[in-house]
Amino acid sequence: MQFDLTDLSLFRHVVEAGSITHGAERAHLALAAASTRIRNMEKSLGAPLLLRTRAGVTPTPAGRTLLQHARTLLAQAEKLKEDLGTYTGGLAGQIRIFSNTNALTEFLPEALGAFLAQHPQVSIDLEERLSDEIVGLIAEGVGDLGIVAGTVDTGQLETYPFRSDRFVLVVPKGHPLAVRPSIAFAEVLEHDFVGLDRASALQRFLSGKATRIGRPLRLRVQLRSFDAVCRMVEAGVGLGIVPETTAQRATRTMAISAVTLDDPWAARELTLCIRSMKDLAPSARQLAEHLRREA
Repeated sequence: MQFDLTDLSLFRHVVEAGSITHGAERAHLALAAASTRIRNMEKSLGAPLLLRTRAGVTPTPAGRTLLQHARTLLAQAEKLKEDLGTYTGGLAGQIRIFSNTNALTEFLPEALGAFLAQHPQVSIDLEERLSDEIVGLIAEGVGDLGIVAGTVDTGQLETYPFRSDRFVLVVPKGHPLAVRPSIAFAEVLEHDFVGLDRASALQRFLSGKATRIGRPLRLRVQLRSFDAVCRMVEAGVGLGIVPETTAQRATRTMAISAVTLDDPWAARELTLCIRSMKDLAPSARQLAEHLRREA
């Protein structure tokens, strides 16, 4: 039984994505090559590693054992790379970050850009997830750093303040709701909405809130950025929910108005969470300190 680091990295990506196709994309491998590697791993072991269904793949008991060891070995390999990087000048390695939609779109690009410019040998794997999912992934050691909503229970993770923001409703100029100083989410569910695509953590969050109220979110169109949402709102396609920082920027150039949402969940204290600062690899620890200074 011989598995190389590429095999282990691919297998981790496949399990975490729940799909060989998406796992291959994350591992930057062609689907055919990824499928062959997985089959060869199972042949070498003499036991199936994945349970394949129409909904995707899940690890077998052998697969769960391999995943646990794969994460450990990949983390050790990354730490070796970083430790040796000190002899070649500067930090090196890859940092894995999970972030909710708000932090990913509004705050992380600038903060990460400054860090990466200072450390050209460091790369970052950034993935959008729901805050409660992020807590579990960081606790399991799947990622190095997480950015979550301050309202989520982070358990035993170490947490540090990151940013403050809130979600607001954006409506076209002249819309009847534009004169309201504030409004509850439940009051606006009778209107059509413009939202982010279905893969967005925020869109899943809002759809879940609407379902619990008993009024499904009526989405006319789904887009890939908050700026695009604001432009569609300006065109009269529907209403939108975006971070206040986005709305402040958009209202300077677009014919839209922002209305405060009364719901407690609309206020977003964003939090940096990690398992242990002292146990982070050097590059991840440097990034965590950088984000804390940016707070």
